[in-house]
Amino acid sequence: MSERPLTEHIPTDGSALSLKDYERVGGYAAVRTALGGLQPADVTQCVKDAGLRGRGGAGFPTGVKWALVPMGPEAAKPKYLVVNADEMEPGTFKDRWLLEGNPHQLIEGIILASFAIQAEISYIFLRGEYTVAQERIEHALHEAYEAGYLGENILGSGFNLGTYLHMSIGRYICGEETALLNALEGKRATPRTKPPFPQISGLWGKPTIVNNVETLCNIPHIINKGADWYKSVSKTPNGGTKLYGVSGKVKKPGLWELPLGATVGELMDLAGGMRDGLALRGIIPGGASTDFLGPEHLELQMDFDTVPKAGSRMGTGTMIILDDKTCPVGMIRNLTQFFSQESCGWCTPCRDGLPWLEKTLAAIDEGSGVPDDINHLKRHVKLLGPGMTFCALAPGAMAPLGSALTRFAEDFERHIREKRCPWKN
Repeated sequence: MSERPLTEHIPTDGSALSLKDYERVGGYAAVRTALGGLQPADVTQCVKDAGLRGRGGAGFPTGVKWALVPMGPEAAKPKYLVVNADEMEPGTFKDRWLLEGNPHQLIEGIILASFAIQAEISYIFLRGEYTVAQERIEHALHEAYEAGYLGENILGSGFNLGTYLHMSIGRYICGEETALLNALEGKRATPRTKPPFPQISGLWGKPTIVNNVETLCNIPHIINKGADWYKSVSKTPNGGTKLYGVSGKVKKPGLWELPLGATVGELMDLAGGMRDGLALRGIIPGGASTDFLGPEHLELQMDFDTVPKAGSRMGTGTMIILDDKTCPVGMIRNLTQFFSQESCGWCTPCRDGLPWLEKTLAAIDEGSGVPDDINHLKRHVKLLGPGMTFCALAPGAMAPLGSALTRFAEDFERHIREKRCPWKN
């Protein structure tokens, strides 16, 4: 049985692990180790050596990100650690498992990351709809403060940390770290120009690190068991396990913690394969903003380096499955509608382009499309692609659309040729 450090102690009855139960299985031991003798640079170096890459989708090396924060007595203060718990990527539901089942694991990761960058204030920016997680995090924070893991002079170390829960306004754009920071400051949630990067000038102009929930939950295990152990549980040069998900018309949709580098086929087996009478046609591997893969990719390892070689991204590692009885045009229309309504409106290509694409896809899906619509879609895939917009929202929306226009070209053409959706008649 593979090791499951992130989820092995999460109760199976849907409840949350209490502070006493978390301590009983080794919880907060990493905080005692770090604050009891390690230097901040030691924690950062250990995370670097472990090869942890951000689990929010981009996969940037976590230790490298931390190392960009100015250190020493001349560094600007206060510094901030912000947890991105605004999980709104369609098809993605991995962080919710951690937030609801073991909030103390996240809090311990927050303490360790804050110590590493010498932040004295941290925020958990939580998706507004995650009300169960909200209640459990609030309770866990209260327990942590009462036990002396948060607040002034933690465990007599001289390190201070205040941690606060902030409920999100409920917009997808808040998953972009600088838009998140603007929202946290009470401003319109629009992305910021970079540089400067948040590590230098983030929340209220001070050095700030923004990390994903799953990323931070890995930190206690790295400090407790070491970088070599962390690398040993992975199938790739990057360390650790990964929370992988499968949704769509499979027999057992779900979420599993597996060694980083598990294959698409292994995930499909855990999901029980396709429902009876259905065949696998397409795979969006890492949340809605990634390119389609196909049935030929069952042996593909799901990791940050291998998936791009196949023409997509691992993203959040949560696959959306397209079957042969579901209309790919309708599926893309649905995704584009989501991205269109979630545009922050800051830049013209995204604000105006996505609604036009939504209207074009609606026309094709409903039988009133014309042949030139295909060229219109392809042109906009480039116009809204990487480097053409202020942030990655529109390019993310173009990933499934662009790949669908190639992989399912006949379906788009058939809709226009027959002036109907074949799956609706």
